[in-house]
This record gives sequence, structure tokens and C-alpha cells, in this order.
Amino acid sequence: MKNIINPDLYHGSKKSTNFFEGWYFKIVDKNNLYKFAFIPGISYGDYPCHHHSFIQIVNGYDNTYDYKKFTEKSFRFNNDRFKISIDSNTFSLDGINLHLRYKNKYIIGDIKFKNIAKWPDTTVNPGSMGFYNYLSFMECYSQVCILDGDIIGSLNIDGKVVDFTGGKVYVEKNWGKSFPKSWLWVQSNNFDTKKVSVTCSLATIPFPVKHFRGFLIGVTVGNKFYRFTTINNSKLKLNSIGEDIELVVSKKNLRLTLKTSTDKDDFVLCMGPKNGHMIPLVRETLSGKVHMILEDIKINSIIFEGIGKSTGVEYGGEMINIFD
Repeated sequence: MKNIINPDLYHGSKKSTNFFEGWYFKIVDKNNLYKFAFIPGISYGDYPCHHHSFIQIVNGYDNTYDYKKFTEKSFRFNNDRFKISIDSNTFSLDGINLHLRYKNKYIIGDIKFKNIAKWPDTTVNPGSMGFYNYLSFMECYSQVCILDGDIIGSLNIDGKVVDFTGGKVYVEKNWGKSFPKSWLWVQSNNFDTKKVSVTCSLATIPFPVKHFRGFLIGVTVGNKFYRFTTINNSKLKLNSIGEDIELVVSKKNLRLTLKTSTDKDDFVLCMGPKNGHMIPLVRETLSGKVHMILEDIKINSIIFEGIGKSTGVEYGGEMINIFD
């Protein structure tokens, strides 16, 4: 029950096969030049020889990707307050401490997070997935841990000290058996206007009766939070424009439009979970842009319009199933 009402926490303490859990820490410096996603996690396969922990590194500065594998025992967790460690690397919602060496590269340093914005929730609807967290048969669960936050600190990246102070952090996580059959993810908290962010996840969700397209979209503008989800009966239309997408979602008097702009050469292929194995199945970039318009259509007023930089865009699975 503790893990259900606090989805940030680790859910795998009683799992031994066919389970994964991973946290996605995206950091961007104040100049939108250096951008990284660090993905610490653990994977339990069908047999003990397949069990391992990992840290994935998506480098949006030079569009590279690496998968650093660790032993299962290298993974440690604290569920009194969310904190995990893999080898000598520590991750929490207060910050990350890295002593990460892989291939001929290294990233070392300590950065702190402040002024974090959380997805508003209740005991009845915990986390960003709400009451779906109470359902035990879901193939994959997700949680937005930090919608937006500021960074203090620097990292030594292959001998170059990069100052992330004044930059932005975003954190989410997934856990379960496998990633969905198809999914789309768009996220940015790097708008010219401060305290503006958007996170958008769509997926084809398997359910006992039939599959359905589920979505979670959260927008912050100043101190206000706007929620568009399957649960609150928001209506969504999604179309592809070449390699990019145009999404329009509405709820009562509110309408949100998102248009992505990406370069296919910026995408990297990342590992993702499928039936107890980590395999290449995630196409991702940290260098996209998203044009966001939030409107009150009842009074014909634009609440916010702007371009999000350092936008994370991710595609996976049989994408044809997710479009209108």
C-alpha cells in the first residue's frame, strides 16, 4: 500500500522474475547546450543469470547513447524516502551523485534539485496514473516524479566541468513487465517563460476486455497545473506530420495543442523492457522542440503560447496503432 500511494518508491522488493523498474532523470543546462538523461534501473529476467541493474546514458549534446550494466546486487534502495543507488551512483528527488565510468568515458559530480513541482494527487488518485495504480494486472505503470525543478551544481564530463546551475530537471519512472505495444512521449520544461512545462505520454494499453489508447498530459503555467488525461475524460486527436506529431486535446473550456519539431539524425536507439529482457526498442531525442498553445476556448483567450527547447521526444513499438 505504501508503494501504491507513493509511486516514486521502488516496487520490486518482492519481485524475482519478469520485472523491470527504471527512473528517468533528464537534466538540461541553462543554455540548452548540455542535456542528458540518466536512467538507473533494474531488470529481472526469467532466470537469475539475466538479472542485472543498469544506468542508461542519453547524451543530447553529441547524440550518443550508452548502456552501463551492473550486477543485481549493485542496486540498493531506500523506501522510507525515495533514494536508490547503483554501485557508487546515487539518485533521489533531492539530486544525483555520479561516479560513472563506461567505455572510455566518465561523468563525475554532484547536482542538487530545488523548487521542484510535483504532479498534484490524492490517496484515491495517487501519482500521475491515479487509480490505475491500484490495478494489479497492468503491464506497465508510470509516474511523473518531478514536473519541473531547478538545478544547482556541476558535472565533470570527460574532463570538462559543465555547470548545470540555473538549468532544469525533470524526473519520471516506469515499472512492470514490458513497455506498451506502442507509445509516444513528449516533454519540455525549457521555455523562455519560467515555470512552464509540459509532459505528455500516450500508449496502447492492454486491458482484460480490449486494448485502449491511454494518455497522461500535465502542463504547468506559473503556479497553475492543467491536467488532460484518459481518467478525466479529455478528448484527444493525434496526427503524424512526417517524423513529427500534432496533438490536440480538450477538456471543458480548455484546449491544448502540441506540435513537435525534430531532426531524425538526433534520435538514438535505447534499450527498453520486453518480457523480462532489455532490448533495443526506444527511439529518443533530447534536442527536439515543441510548440505549445494552451487556450480557454470559452472566452477565446490564449493562456500560454511558446516554444519548448531541449524537448524530449520518444517513440516506441507499432506506432501506427496510436494515431487517429
